[in-house]
Amino acid sequence: MKINVAPLSENTLLVVLNQQASRENIALLSYLSRQIKAALGSVIIDIVPAYASLHITFNLLKISGAEIRRVVNAVLDRDLDLALGANEKTVLEIPVYYGEEVAPDLLSLAQTLQLSPEEVVRRHANRLYDVYAIGFSPGFAYLGYVDPSIACPRKSTPRPRVAQGSVAIADRQTAVYPLDSPGGWQIIGRTPMAMVDFQSDRLTPLAVGAQVRFIAIDCHEYKDLGGRFL
Repeated sequence: MKINVAPLSENTLLVVLNQQASRENIALLSYLSRQIKAALGSVIIDIVPAYASLHITFNLLKISGAEIRRVVNAVLDRDLDLALGANEKTVLEIPVYYGEEVAPDLLSLAQTLQLSPEEVVRRHANRLYDVYAIGFSPGFAYLGYVDPSIACPRKSTPRPRVAQGSVAIADRQTAVYPLDSPGGWQIIGRTPMAMVDFQSDRLTPLAVGAQVRFIAIDCHEYKDLGGRFL
């Protein structure tokens, strides 16, 4: 695989794989992110993996652009296939209530797809998703990919408010809204699980390269876990 390393500014680099989001690419980016952090330590200000690239911001007072490119290229020169073979995946199980009280788009989406709501839920929950990027809002993880049969476009008019915990689909990606916010994805359920914690150093239980499995729960379980209906 050809990997390009290019400076974006005096103190930023972009590591670019091929422009295809895939499970293999995201696993490689997750591995490279950890190895570059380990090699460079405190000179790294931020490192952001997403889809097929790795954005690195470094402290120019501690390291030169030429030196950081040398270190990054040294990491890239390792046997990446061997390293990825030992790469362990973290799987987070997220409970989801797919009831009509919290799933305003499920019925219309099912009708459009010519499926029953139960079948849409089954196909959504019966899958292991990869975290490809985190953005839009703190803790908002872009997960791929849904079964092609339930892929759907964003809403033509976004909602001014989507409730915290809402589980939604847009195109072939799915996500959980970690906070109340505007949003245009198709909402098919809600989780009682907190997806962002501003008191935690990690902020969110998810990271690029991790995996997610949605677990369907009933209304009683949802309420017992602290789920809300507002």
